[in-house]
Amino acid sequence: MTTPRPETVAKLTPVLTKRWLSPDAWRIGTYEQLDGYAALRKALKAHPDDLIQLIKDSGLRGRGGAGFPTGLKWGFIPQGDGKPHYLVVNADEGEPGTCKDLPLMTHDPHALVEGVIIASYAIRASRAYIYIRGEAVHAARRLRNAVQEAYDKGYLGRNILRSGYDLELVVHSGAGAYICGEETALLDSLEGFRGQPRLRPPFPATHGLYASPTVVNNVGTIASVPPIVLGGADWWKSMGTEKSSGPMIYSLSGRVANPGQYECSMGVTLRELLELAGGMQPGHNLRFWTPGGSSTPLLAAEHLDVPLDFEGVAAAGSILGTTATQIFSDQDCPVYATYRWLEFYHHESCGKCTPCREGNYWMVRVYRRILAGQGTHEDLDTLLDTCDNILGRSFCGLGDGATSSVTSSLKYFKQDYLDYIEGRTAPKLSDKQLVGAH
Repeated sequence: MTTPRPETVAKLTPVLTKRWLSPDAWRIGTYEQLDGYAALRKALKAHPDDLIQLIKDSGLRGRGGAGFPTGLKWGFIPQGDGKPHYLVVNADEGEPGTCKDLPLMTHDPHALVEGVIIASYAIRASRAYIYIRGEAVHAARRLRNAVQEAYDKGYLGRNILRSGYDLELVVHSGAGAYICGEETALLDSLEGFRGQPRLRPPFPATHGLYASPTVVNNVGTIASVPPIVLGGADWWKSMGTEKSSGPMIYSLSGRVANPGQYECSMGVTLRELLELAGGMQPGHNLRFWTPGGSSTPLLAAEHLDVPLDFEGVAAAGSILGTTATQIFSDQDCPVYATYRWLEFYHHESCGKCTPCREGNYWMVRVYRRILAGQGTHEDLDTLLDTCDNILGRSFCGLGDGATSSVTSSLKYFKQDYLDYIEGRTAPKLSDKQLVGAH
């Protein structure tokens, strides 16, 4: 295990994670002792438009994967339209390797609640929803307790802190469908329909929940709002890079000595994150990794010094995504890893569009053939051709994300595929697992 250098430790910037290790951090008493709801008091004295401008000035970008400018999204909401406005928090974290929102809601739920109140005030919403993944029972319990504590203290409900502002907040547990992480599928599910993506336009900013103006933001995005209100835009921009401001929670998992959450200024490199995490596990050498979860193209050991911000990762040919950094070593197989991810996307496809529904179904079967030692060279062309017919042609991003590991693993590790096809690598799947693959 390596000991990180002082200059690497300085990369740690605990903002969203600063309360996580405090005793009873999830309770309102602890939260109030550590700056809790001070930002709300400050925000309620400001004009809503000034808050939107503050978030624009901070450069805060969405923490859910797409990285869209948060203040710009808030500014899209039409004002004076006579319609109810809604804030919906996407807490449906369920992608393989992604684990930053659940610990945030478990350890510091009031950070999200306070962010919801400030954001709702800014966009003139009187009702807000947190849509949390159904399997996240413990996090949902903590969140509901925090909401009740906030109601009891007068931070939610009618005439919040005697400001004249009213807000009702509902925590809604979904049924465990990954597709509901897509914002329009989430809205349909919240309305009581089957979770499937909507055709856009119109966009949620004008026709969202109940066909009314709606902002949909990720947990990390909304939880970042109170510290920005307290610290100011310049303070927030002092962390990170010019176009990717602020800190980010990087979730390290896999072949690392100390997997976990590491909150650093954006632009940190994997080399530095590995140093903070104690290095690779003994006997393992880095071979490939994901910068932002299973829906982002794989990167290789040669990308150790790529800045992990939106622009740096894009320049390397991948996507920052949810900063779910999954680490694989020379003892792991990129073909088998891609197959397991692909099984997930095949299973979670809502089936609404043909490219995703059929493409993932057939790609899983091609991978089973290859991993059972019965693949052909033509199978590799079939995989790339199928990805071409899914990418950009699916109804939502699930199909696009499913192709990421396929095309990137073929780009960097084609020889691993050929070793299965040409018999140099022993089959990983048996004939029983091959049923239905032909």
